[in-house]
Amino acid sequence: MGIILSLLLGCLAGFCAGKLMKGGGYGLIMNCILGLFGGVLGGWLFDLLGVSWGGLLGQLGTAIIGAVVILWIASLIKK
Repeated sequence: MGIILSLLLGCLAGFCAGKLMKGGGYGLIMNCILGLFGGVLGGWLFDLLGVSWGGLLGQLGTAIIGAVVILWIASLIKK
């Protein structure tokens, strides 16, 4: 159940990040994929900084922040 929940959280994070970035989104499917990578990136960044959020909402917040970072980097490359 952990993998399925992680995939769902990543997709939700990508959707939320696409809405937060105002025009930085790439469509529902691509945002979900970026959300999955964002969860990994967010977890890695927070681990480097020594920050840890517990629980389901903490994981979602970490994934959203990671997805926003990925969308921001993608928007810089897209220009």
